[in-house]
Formats: sequence, structure tokens, C-alpha cells
Amino acid sequence: MTYAGDRIIFDADSHLLELPDFLSSHADIRTKKWLPDLGAALVGQFNPGEYVQKQGHHPDRVRELLELGDNLTRGPKWHEALGSFNGPERGQALNLLGFREQVVFSSFCARLIFDPDNDLEVAYGGAAAHNRAMADFCSADNRLIGVAMVPLQDTARALKELEHVKQLGLGAVWIPADAPAGRSPGHPGNEAIWACLAEAGLPFILHVGSAPLTIGDAWMNDGRLDATSARGGAEVIGSKDLTVIHFAAHQFISAMILDGVLESHPTLMGGVIEIGAGWVPDMLRRLDHAVDIWAKSEPQLAKMSRTPSQQAEMQLRFTPYPFENVAQIVSESSAHLYMFSSDYPHAEGGRDPIGRFLSSTEALTAFDRQLFFADNFTTLYPVRRTL
Repeated sequence: MTYAGDRIIFDADSHLLELPDFLSSHADIRTKKWLPDLGAALVGQFNPGEYVQKQGHHPDRVRELLELGDNLTRGPKWHEALGSFNGPERGQALNLLGFREQVVFSSFCARLIFDPDNDLEVAYGGAAAHNRAMADFCSADNRLIGVAMVPLQDTARALKELEHVKQLGLGAVWIPADAPAGRSPGHPGNEAIWACLAEAGLPFILHVGSAPLTIGDAWMNDGRLDATSARGGAEVIGSKDLTVIHFAAHQFISAMILDGVLESHPTLMGGVIEIGAGWVPDMLRRLDHAVDIWAKSEPQLAKMSRTPSQQAEMQLRFTPYPFENVAQIVSESSAHLYMFSSDYPHAEGGRDPIGRFLSSTEALTAFDRQLFFADNFTTLYPVRRTL
């Protein structure tokens, strides 16, 4: 018996845990000397320790982890987990998890590559190295869907890297949630990017790391010496971060819709991953109101053939956090918007993500539950059906 059991489940969010040479070992000679120091991010609880310069866990350790069986999610997290940094091991982990397919993100590279102050050689050289490394990891099992990274501040370089992404066979493109090159996502200068993604059937992805944490250091200074925060490296956030973590994605998606990008490219799909979903119904209400109210003073809004909420239902997908009430969110919007995710092997995914999401979807119809655990995923990744 697998963790998923006889349920059909697709996993919209998992991670590999990089080792210090993840980027450098896949970079070209010219780029390698400019790459940011990934090792500096791998400290504290994220220190890979004994695994540095190794290809995987010791065979004895692999056997121990395999013995966890359908309790794999209750086992070790981060670098200690089965398949955390080795592709063939991840295939073994999938055999125990029982997910039909699993999307894979990196854990530590986002802000190193997406920093808008990066030199273009660093940004795009680092992205190319990341994408080669991701393709290498996911090549071990055709159930793994690797997510590329592509900065957007230089359209020509972005398009070149998108061609590279297609050649590598990666299944989605993680992008930053800031205004590309100081202009709105719907600016004509970005048109070729959205057209390329739509034509290739590659969804764009916003994920934790697409933007810096919104709560700055000043807001963390509460004057209490005994106060602590759960904040850490990678994507570990604190309580204050949670309250506003969706702001950048909310702004980016709103601009995409109001600028007419989704309207102009009805086959373009996008995912907003590991940023929660409780904020989505209100965003869609606001967007519908904005178009209705401002259509006369902003005539381009009147040209829309579909409301923002209709565009989102057809073209966008979101992953709720395990502690959110999915049935309530669905009741305020649409069952077509939300997907299951495990966050394996990050600790934030918890010890029983299926159990928690079964509980929060209990009030849904069987049809809507199937949308959540499977069908909404397959509309985001329609060309990946191998099983």
C-alpha cells in the first residue's frame, strides 16, 4: 500500500534539496566564476553535512528510509529525506508516496537568481545552470515534472533561455513576481514571452521565492529581546510573513489580468504555488469589480470577453496551505482553481498532507474533490500525461 492508497493524486509542489555544487557543477566555464555562493545559503538546519560531494544517501540509509513505506511523509525532512537530492532515489520515494506525477522545485536558488540587481550574466547564467541541474534530477523518472527558472528583465535573453528549457524537457517556468525591467507584465515588451509560453504549453509559476518576503526587518523589530521567529533560510517563514506573503503574487496576477495578458493568450496557464489560497476569492471579487467599475474610464477593460474570475478559472491554479479550509475557499470562488500539494520533503508540508486535505475537502462533492486532487493538475500540465 502506498501513502496515496487507491486515490488518484497528482502533487503540484515538491522540492529537491540542493548541495553546494548544484549550480556550479552545471554551469559553463564562463559563468561559473560569476555565480553566487549557493553554499552560503546552506547553513543551520539546511546544512547538508555528510552529503556534500556525494551523489545520494548511503545504501544502508536508503534501505532504512524505504522501510518507512507509506509512512514516508512522517519520516525525516530536508536533506535527510529519501530522494531529497538524488533523482533515482526520488523515483523510489514516489513509489512509496503513490502520486501519479510530482512537480519539482529547487529550494535555495530563487533569490540568488531572481535578485533584480543581479548582473545579467549572473541572472541568466545562473538560470541556465539551474535548469540543467533540474533536468538532470528529473531525468531519473518520467513522473517528475521539473520547474525551470527564467528571469524576465531582458526579453531577448529570457526567450533564449525558454528555448533551452524546451530542449531540456522541463515542464513549467518559475518567474519572479516583480515588474519585468521596470514595466508591467502586460507591457508590449513582454508580449513575446507570454506568446512563447502559451505556444509551448509551458505554465508560468509564481512560488515562494518569486519575491522577497514583504515584511521587512523594521517590522520584525518589536523591541522584545525574548521574542523569536520561525524565519529561516530557503522558504521558512514566520508568523508575520504569513499574513502578507501573497502580496507580490496578488499584484502580479492582477496586473496580468487587467493588462489583458490572459485575455489575449487564452491557452496560457499559470500556477501560484506555496503562497496559500485564502486570499484568492477576494482578489477575484476585486478584479471583477475593477473591470465593472472602471470599464468606461479605462476603455481597454471593456474589451474583455471574459470576466477576470472567468479567466482565472480557466487559466490559473493555486495551492492552498494544509491548514486552510479548502471547502470554504471553493464555496467563495470555484472548485477549478485549487490543487493538492505535499511540499515533500520540506517540513512545512507536514507529516500527513493527504489527511489534512481530505479533512478540509470533506464538504466538497466527489467531483470537486477529484478536481482538487487530480483534474486541476492535469489542466495545468496537459501534455505530461504518461500514466
